[in-house]
Amino acid sequence: MTRTRTRTSDAHRHLGVLPAFPFYGGPPVSPDVTARATIDDLIKDLDREGTERALILPNYGVPDPDVAFGFNDLVLEAAQRDDRIRCGLWVSARESDRERTAAALKNVAEPGVRALKISFLLGGSIDDPGLDPIFAAAREHDLVVHVHTSPGAASDIDQVGRLVDRHGDDVKIHLVHFGGGMSGHIKLIGGRFFDWIAAGKQVYTDLSWAIGFAPRWLAQEIDHRGLGADRVLFASDEPWGDHAGELARLQAAAAGRELGEAVFTTNFDRLYG
Repeated sequence: MTRTRTRTSDAHRHLGVLPAFPFYGGPPVSPDVTARATIDDLIKDLDREGTERALILPNYGVPDPDVAFGFNDLVLEAAQRDDRIRCGLWVSARESDRERTAAALKNVAEPGVRALKISFLLGGSIDDPGLDPIFAAAREHDLVVHVHTSPGAASDIDQVGRLVDRHGDDVKIHLVHFGGGMSGHIKLIGGRFFDWIAAGKQVYTDLSWAIGFAPRWLAQEIDHRGLGADRVLFASDEPWGDHAGELARLQAAAAGRELGEAVFTTNFDRLYG
């Protein structure tokens, strides 16, 4: 029997090929093996997967700010070339990136721009003054602030969550990777995610990189609480995630539940479409 392919919108994937880098003191390597350098190659991936809509973000990871900022023009072009594609612009709160961020923010009103991407993996913190113009631009232009989360340091949910507390009343915030690990998953599913929603915070998330138990538990809690089905989106995080694996895991967790169609299409249309 042929399995019907689920209609999907991908709320988080990257465009651009990074230079090789000696991560963690090793030799120069290029771990993002499925990274795409061109819009044509990206579109071929979307066609092959059956991905109907996608939010495209600059690829990042090497500690050279010019690389990620340099991909802003590429994602802008992708969003303006194909109506299936929306984009997020790379910005930074670091003082050393102030001029680059100011230049990026001049493009927030361009067609197809739906988000501003920040990550503290390459430095900075939630108390940097450079966040003020980023959130001001998101507020003015109704953009989503797309924030990386992972355990420890400035990307930990205890830190990034303070951005939700400060700005979530009037800015949409997408917490990438749902806390980014065991501790983040438990803190969020155990109450914090639902408390934010109940308090009126405009908080959203995706489950890319999520540990196996988290999608199942989150789906169960959404059923139990009757809250949150409109805040979870499918995301592949290609080339750092695996589209087929992320899709299968979330399909299994959402099957027969309220999440269903919402997590794969409806929530994307509302937030980014």
